Amino acid sequence: MKERIVCKFGGTSVANAAQINKVKDIVTMNTKRQYVVVSAPGRDSLDDQKVTDHLLNVATNGKHFRMQNESITGQQSYEAVLGKFQRLIDDLAIDGGDIVKNLEKDMKTPLPEVKRLDFMASRGERYNAEVVCRYFKKQGIPSELVLPEEMGLTVTDDFANAQVIPVSYRNIKKKLSSVEGVSIIPGFYGLTEKGDIAVFSRGGSDLTGGEVAFSIEASLYENWTDTDGIYRADPRMIPEAKVIPRLTYKEIRLLSSKGFDVFHYDAMVNCKKRNIPIQIRNTNNMNSEGTLIVSERVPEEVVVGIARKDNIAFIYIERDGVGETIGFVHDLLSVIKDYGIETYHYPTDRDDMTILINQDDMVGYAEDIKERIEREFKPDTLEFNYNITILSPVGIGMKNHPGVIAEAANSLRDQNINIDIIIQGPAQISFHFGLQNYYADSALRALYNRLIE
Repeated sequence: MKERIVCKFGGTSVANAAQINKVKDIVTMNTKRQYVVVSAPGRDSLDDQKVTDHLLNVATNGKHFRMQNESITGQQSYEAVLGKFQRLIDDLAIDGGDIVKNLEKDMKTPLPEVKRLDFMASRGERYNAEVVCRYFKKQGIPSELVLPEEMGLTVTDDFANAQVIPVSYRNIKKKLSSVEGVSIIPGFYGLTEKGDIAVFSRGGSDLTGGEVAFSIEASLYENWTDTDGIYRADPRMIPEAKVIPRLTYKEIRLLSSKGFDVFHYDAMVNCKKRNIPIQIRNTNNMNSEGTLIVSERVPEEVVVGIARKDNIAFIYIERDGVGETIGFVHDLLSVIKDYGIETYHYPTDRDDMTILINQDDMVGYAEDIKERIEREFKPDTLEFNYNITILSPVGIGMKNHPGVIAEAANSLRDQNINIDIIIQGPAQISFHFGLQNYYADSALRALYNRLIE
């Protein structure tokens, strides 16, 4: 089988002409890199805001930035977007007058609000892919712009959170098999069955790359970004933290769900089904091998990384027999679901239960939730606790390795740090300590020193 590599380049990788030239160098270094998925151009030193945010501000006539307490009008965003693309075209010395003209026309297209938001949000990827394609051709690289609507990337009409419909895979494979040279594909969006543009959740260009890799049965999916890979801990907190050379899909899933915001998880789902390795690499450091995500690996360590998630709240409920009452957990979680709030954990015991959630999600709802729980469940004790940090050591080497949690707990005891919550994953390859935000930095350092260093 012919080996084929899908490459996705994030916003920082295509932020300006110099970065796009690096993309060209990366693609030409390996003839197997035949499928290039690009994001909207990211911010550089001349930009105050991201292109996608400007486009959303145009779509909402300035409301998008007003909600962020930014005084940028829709007209200013309109000019910023056109200015960004004109700079790219000028600096790359390509013929692009029609690109700016068509972009200007799209930004004036009248649509119902919900459809307009997604249509506008997609324009950064749409026209940046065309810029990259023309630059590749100018450099003598045979290339073809392949739009999602042309390759049959069909999605649900869940605007701002579209999901890929399975018929897409056959469509994509058929279209891309007919392309001569390098396929340049805009990320982030697809077309509904009714013909409307709908975007994935933010970071969705990762998802486009993953679906293309699955469709063509790629030998590798490379995700090029501005970091050398996935670190054992946040390098902003632990400067000496090293890049993890290999991770399993399970490990990255656990790490990403608890704060490792490096890669869109949905992009991995289908790659995992076909055992397609995913490699996180740095556009600005091509010599770094990055992090390879695979189905299986032989662990050389007990703990591979420690994730951190701040600003967690937990609701504590005590009442005789809650852990033995059939349907109690379901009914209580249904209350939280009614407010559109995601739960992270809900450990139970014989007479009590705790629900962990993002405290920002409870803004405006806390009192209503408290009143409803008291009315419907009549708990003996009901507490809302805020400003909790969850630290989550992860590693397949932990399974059947005795004493890891004890070592971790002892490292915090030595720093006089109290643990409010302890949860171990049933797979025995992760556990979670909940503690006050105030201790988070020193607790992370203590766990890193004891479990990794």
